[in-house]
Amino acid sequence: MTTEVLVIVALNALACAVVTGALGLLALRMMKRSSFVVQLMLVALAAIVSVVGGMSAVATQMYVSPHDLGVFYSVAAVAGLVSLVMAAILGRTLVRDSRHLRSAAERLGRGEAVATADDAVAPRHSTTEFSDLAGELAATGARLAESRARERRVEESRRELIAWISHDLRTPLAGIRAMAEALEDGMVEDPARYYPRMRDQVDRLSGMVDDLFELSRIHSGTLRLALEPVALYDLISDTVAGFGPVAQAKSLDLRFAGETGLTVLADPRELSRVVGNLVMNAIQHSPSGSPITVSVSERGDGGALISVEDAAGGIPEQDIARVFEAGWRASEPRSPGGAGLGLAIVQGIVAAHQGEVVVQNVPNGCRFDVLLPRRAVAV
Repeated sequence: MTTEVLVIVALNALACAVVTGALGLLALRMMKRSSFVVQLMLVALAAIVSVVGGMSAVATQMYVSPHDLGVFYSVAAVAGLVSLVMAAILGRTLVRDSRHLRSAAERLGRGEAVATADDAVAPRHSTTEFSDLAGELAATGARLAESRARERRVEESRRELIAWISHDLRTPLAGIRAMAEALEDGMVEDPARYYPRMRDQVDRLSGMVDDLFELSRIHSGTLRLALEPVALYDLISDTVAGFGPVAQAKSLDLRFAGETGLTVLADPRELSRVVGNLVMNAIQHSPSGSPITVSVSERGDGGALISVEDAAGGIPEQDIARVFEAGWRASEPRSPGGAGLGLAIVQGIVAAHQGEVVVQNVPNGCRFDVLLPRRAVAV
């Protein structure tokens, strides 16, 4: 076959393909709202017509015999029919997969669980792409479910916080009001006795307001640390000494143990508040005569570990995961004191130092561990 003949054959095939492709695109545009199966069959039909049309045009110019041309049309018809059937089957399979994915998306929108590939009831998809998309939908559903659960916990915690704060604010306010009315009516024989009580109630209110302000700074990200080298022994011993009279009033054995030459880069005021909140939490829930041990040690990675251990009977296992939630209180005697803000503030301050605070039960009590990052050095 000469070059000229090849060029003629190619031009004829190209002309037929262009015409058929243009007509096929026009038909697809007109049928854009029809079923995916119909559109896929139309694409297959366009390909068949393009091939058959090109071959017919070339065969006519090459004067192929009618018998041979009839054989060609027969073969083309059978091949075209099989191609259309395969296109229909593939289209139905893809439509089925898309319906499964749409159903999964609808369940996702309603907040229902989406079946994963490991579930027995999960549909089997025809292509890797659809399987990957279904897996991503299932993973997204799991993340959304976790997010909704977390949101519900936060909302419950917020309601509990408001309820407890309202209760705790009402108590000292009622006391101050009652004492003020008694003084105003002249019903008190010794007014001087009321002044310290009123000051104590005001101090209590001021402490709760300070806790709320501190917690709001933590949650809003406006807590700014003034970092400087802090000798942990000095900081903890001062805190232990400050809470000594409170511990002695309950006959508690509050003591310091551990290393004495450890220094960390931290905010001394905020870190002192962390230790103070943990010690006060232990004092509030420890029975009379029990020990409270505050210790500090250097971790294997060079960081610092501050521990506060008591003998207050421990925390129920189902409550351990919630002790750091703001406003949460357990029904057991061993629950955070005050308005339930102390431990939430501890967690926020430690997180601002890029550290971590954890709690675990020990024999006869529990231990809070403050893990500070690798900034500790021996001096």
